[in-house]
Amino acid sequence: MATEIRKGERAVAVSKDAPPPVRPSRTVSYWLYLVPSGVLFTVVIGAPFVASVVLGFTRWQGIGAPTWIGLENYQRLFQDERFWQSFEHNLVLILAMAVIPTFLGLVLASVLFDFVGKRYGARTASGLRAAFYLPQVLPVAVAGVVWTWILKPTGGALNAVLEAIGLPGQDWLGDESLALPSVGGILVWLQIGYPVVIFMSGLQRVDPSLYEAAEIDGAGWWRRFRHITVPQIRPEIYVVLLTCTIAALKVFGPIYVLTRGGPGGATNVPSYFSYQNFFQKTQVGYGSAIATVLTLVIVAVTFLFLRAQRRGEETS
Repeated sequence: MATEIRKGERAVAVSKDAPPPVRPSRTVSYWLYLVPSGVLFTVVIGAPFVASVVLGFTRWQGIGAPTWIGLENYQRLFQDERFWQSFEHNLVLILAMAVIPTFLGLVLASVLFDFVGKRYGARTASGLRAAFYLPQVLPVAVAGVVWTWILKPTGGALNAVLEAIGLPGQDWLGDESLALPSVGGILVWLQIGYPVVIFMSGLQRVDPSLYEAAEIDGAGWWRRFRHITVPQIRPEIYVVLLTCTIAALKVFGPIYVLTRGGPGGATNVPSYFSYQNFFQKTQVGYGSAIATVLTLVIVAVTFLFLRAQRRGEETS
């Protein structure tokens, strides 16, 4: 059976028994949007990571054919004292780039949102937030050069201030005992704006009636901070801790600009240690093995963070 439908000047015959036209599945169309990112991930991350894993089982100086040596690089790696020292330095930088900025950022965001914004206006709070975030938009090379000038042992601004008040100057980046704490302090300054912005954004979605009810009940700023601010933006705290910890584990730019791993390896970290072996010593296989282990550590830390976040959300 067929019916005839006029459409302009053309007659179109449509059979009632004919199957409905096949339309592309929405699920398929959604997956098509992921193709560009999938290609970029494969080219920029996936393929280099696989190549790094394979090279980690070889001895290669960057020219000629690599020689397959199995697990020899990993056996050497786990007996290398400098490799473990670089991870110990990383723990200090996790403190400087993740733990301290998260805590200070939480306090600063709460003060800006709950005190400065209410007393001096939202524009003042936004201006201060932008000031805290400014180091994040500076190129690492520029920030490193500025801090190198400030911390110079001779003629540096910090030593000039210390000497003006009768204290001796120090070689902040050249002394083995001071270099790592100095780099850590710079990284706190560099990192602090990120948690402030994330936490202030999270505080925007907190119900204002909670703070109003707490103020009516006589709760001070610290009690509102503990019992309202922290529980309400717990998801943002997990995100900031995770991303900052990953950034600390793979930190390279500030180390390269400020100290290049020195003095005497006092500020060396796994990513820079891998770079040294890969490019400077042309021990490509050994450098690849270091990079592979560092990647696996980052993946494991990410998994543990996500698991802890899921448990926290289930129990809250």
